[in-house]
Amino acid sequence: MEITFDGGKIVTAHIRGFEVKTDQPVSNGGTETAPSPFELYLASLGTCAAIYVKSFCDNRQISTEGVKLVQKTSFSPETGLPVKIVFDIRLPAGFPEKYRESLINVAALCKVKKSILSPPAFEIISSVP
Repeated sequence: MEITFDGGKIVTAHIRGFEVKTDQPVSNGGTETAPSPFELYLASLGTCAAIYVKSFCDNRQISTEGVKLVQKTSFSPETGLPVKIVFDIRLPAGFPEKYRESLINVAALCKVKKSILSPPAFEIISSVP
């Protein structure tokens, strides 16, 4: 992955031919043309849990029409960091009750969440090619 600086506060991650742009809110000197890096981090948690839900349903030939995941994050007033993240898997009427608990369990398998619970070591270096 390569990260580039693209003017103003826009920073872009180049991943397998894709570009993931980030920006900052106007209040932080940005132009608000894209989500902030922290918003993408939170979105990666929700989308990760959601793809596990989607795969679970697909494997059982259950339609995901009307299914959505609502993510709510509570922040520490002192640090501004998340202290609690709730994923509410909203199911339509008629969703098979026998799969509800399994759906919750499979959403908890999210690899992004697991990486937070078992964090990697970070090393920051500087080089001149």
